[in-house]
Amino acid sequence: MTALVYREDMDAVRDRLTRWWRGEEIGRPVLLITTPREAPIRNVPPQPPPDGWLTDYSTRDFDYRVHLAARFCERLCFFGEAVPHVAPDLAPNCLALYLGCAGIEMSDTVWCAPCIETPESARFEVNPDNFYWRFTLRLGDAMLRLAKNHFLVAFPDLIEGLDTLEAMRGGMALLEDLYTRPDWVHDCMDRITDLYFFYYNALYQRFRDETGGSHYWMWAPGRMAKLQCDFSAMIGPEMFAEFMLPVLKKMTERLDFSMYHWDGPGALVHHDHLLSIPRLHAIQWTPGEGQPPPPHRHWWPIYHKTVEAGKAVILNHGVTPEDLAPLQREFGPKLNRFAISLHLNYPAEAAAIIRQLSD
Repeated sequence: MTALVYREDMDAVRDRLTRWWRGEEIGRPVLLITTPREAPIRNVPPQPPPDGWLTDYSTRDFDYRVHLAARFCERLCFFGEAVPHVAPDLAPNCLALYLGCAGIEMSDTVWCAPCIETPESARFEVNPDNFYWRFTLRLGDAMLRLAKNHFLVAFPDLIEGLDTLEAMRGGMALLEDLYTRPDWVHDCMDRITDLYFFYYNALYQRFRDETGGSHYWMWAPGRMAKLQCDFSAMIGPEMFAEFMLPVLKKMTERLDFSMYHWDGPGALVHHDHLLSIPRLHAIQWTPGEGQPPPPHRHWWPIYHKTVEAGKAVILNHGVTPEDLAPLQREFGPKLNRFAISLHLNYPAEAAAIIRQLSD
């Protein structure tokens, strides 16, 4: 039995998600639905944040990070294919921290301070004593103890490729490097990819569930990762094809399942390149500040093209119940290749939406 206290039907959830990742029918889209939980299971009382607490990524207070993990799933009920989980995130680019960046804590985030002043000074190596790596392992192990039979521990947000090099080098310096020292950038991409999988493999061995599945945003039946290149909004398709597309192809070949976080209007020009990656399974579109939200009809042609190319679409924020009927009318059976996240007020709403979107 592989049930979880917070998700007693976990075997059925795994079965549906396994079929969806393989391109098979489950009779509706994947639905990642949460609602508030009225009756806590472990009854972990809240604690006030430590003085000066800026972000839940923080490494300033280990015990408080463990407390946040203990309470996270207590507050939620999970429906559809939503899986209870926590993650030992330290920044929206943990790999850059492991490779030498310092994390600057800010309101609701952590900025990675560049650590490569000149190409000649660049170092790409595993440091087992790196503070952030050791904190990740310590926090992850504490989460695993809490999680046993209750919820899963998901991957932290590692990030890779040009985004990691940008964090280490700085955006303007990296743009100059692309023109003046492209061979150095290519070499950096190879080194970063190898190091990514050193850390990925270590974390997968720790955090995979008893079936070998793993979680980032959603569960998949094997080695899964979210890939991205936010830096791509600053370069054209030719540079993306030269510097990032080979990285993504190599990385997807070392994974069982993969999704791509596609961020901002400036990245739209890379759509065809993303669709050309044989082992990329799903694309998650984030329109960016000031743009229509992900379910808006403005983006529907993009979703049609994505599904017709054999990729799934992930809408994991900005979706309301009112968006679902228009999406259902527009996409019909194609909507079954979507994964849609919703946070609702009541369990009855979750049940009604699952019925609404089922064949």
